Amino acid sequence: MRCSVLAWSLVLAFISATAGHVSAAPPEGYIVVLQDHSADVPAVAAEHARNVGASLRFVYEHALRGYAAMIPPERLAHIQNDRRVLFVSEDRAVSTFAQNLPTGINRIEVGKTTGGLPSIVSAPGVAVIDTGSGPHPDLNIAGGINCSTGKSYNDGNGHGTHVAGTIGAKNDTAGVVGVAPGVPIYSVRVLNNSGSGSWSSVICGIDWVTKNAATIKVANMSLGGTGSDDGNCGNSNRDALHKAICKSVASGITYVVAAGNSNTNFATSVPAAYNEVLTVTAMADFNGEGGGGGAATCRSDVDDTSADFSNYTTVGSPDADHTIAAPGACILSTWKGGGYNTISGTSMATPHVAGTAALCIASGACSGTPSQVINTLRSDATFATQHVEYGFVGDPYRPITTGGANAQTLYYGDLIYAGGY
Repeated sequence: MRCSVLAWSLVLAFISATAGHVSAAPPEGYIVVLQDHSADVPAVAAEHARNVGASLRFVYEHALRGYAAMIPPERLAHIQNDRRVLFVSEDRAVSTFAQNLPTGINRIEVGKTTGGLPSIVSAPGVAVIDTGSGPHPDLNIAGGINCSTGKSYNDGNGHGTHVAGTIGAKNDTAGVVGVAPGVPIYSVRVLNNSGSGSWSSVICGIDWVTKNAATIKVANMSLGGTGSDDGNCGNSNRDALHKAICKSVASGITYVVAAGNSNTNFATSVPAAYNEVLTVTAMADFNGEGGGGGAATCRSDVDDTSADFSNYTTVGSPDADHTIAAPGACILSTWKGGGYNTISGTSMATPHVAGTAALCIASGACSGTPSQVINTLRSDATFATQHVEYGFVGDPYRPITTGGANAQTLYYGDLIYAGGY
């Protein structure tokens, strides 16, 4: 049984994409995670709904075994005391991280050693877990699912289509071109037309992606909310999203996620803080070339420096081991309705890395588990960034250290390098 959308009564407030975080609020319902050996998940969910008067929203059977529902608070203990239940977590709001040849594609040197931009014929599918993607003539939409409002997985916002274009817009002499041109894009609509959703809708998308792990090998998540990594796949702090992502990664899918746009440490933002994903910070590039000196275009920032909005981690933190950087300022890409748009954010940096991951897997340079894919991408980026003309101010070789009594060295990671695939 696929991830089932059972009700759409929840109304979520829009949260500005440039804020990069979600403030504390009452739970948007609950996510009930069952024991891994639970046999008939839909039956348990239906039983609980009858017994406590819960309104079911989603049933999960692949990334998680459980369900999401609106549960009367006074009846919550009845669910928690059921021996079939592993834990119950609060559902919370989540939002996007948004702010010719696109400069970002040129900056990470796509096609440098292959004699030009590639035309992907056979490549792993990339899931864009977002507001939906397309339709758009530049995109190869191979399928998808709607875990949000509306009746289709088409994009009603524009954000998901923009992400998809950077990943895989076709190399067809028209419009823009992506990192992995023509790669199959799976449109996983988990956010509404305002760019908002909840963890339960995101888990619905992850559940579907996990079910289709035979064809989908990379997942892009340019979204996030508040949370932290317990170092135990969510089992210690009852984080259903973390548990779902860990199970999906174990199925062979590499998750590439946005660091967030609050100019702060992403340790309190998820999924960015999870050690199992590749977290992407943003650097500013305005001319598609290394060395700095490019004039700012759509926003104020400094060419070839860490973007002034980007979240980061710190040198010596465990999060530094799963962090990488990509262009995220003034990125031109596809937009809903068949057009194009220029916007900024770690949301825009992330698909540069997701597209590179797909390119690397398709070329055979990346193989093995998601952890091995991440290690290859980071190793190749490290080699490239050591060259002054390729790196940026804020990378590990040109670090930024804050002043004061609590001085710390910020870590944005090496700039992703696509030139060898």
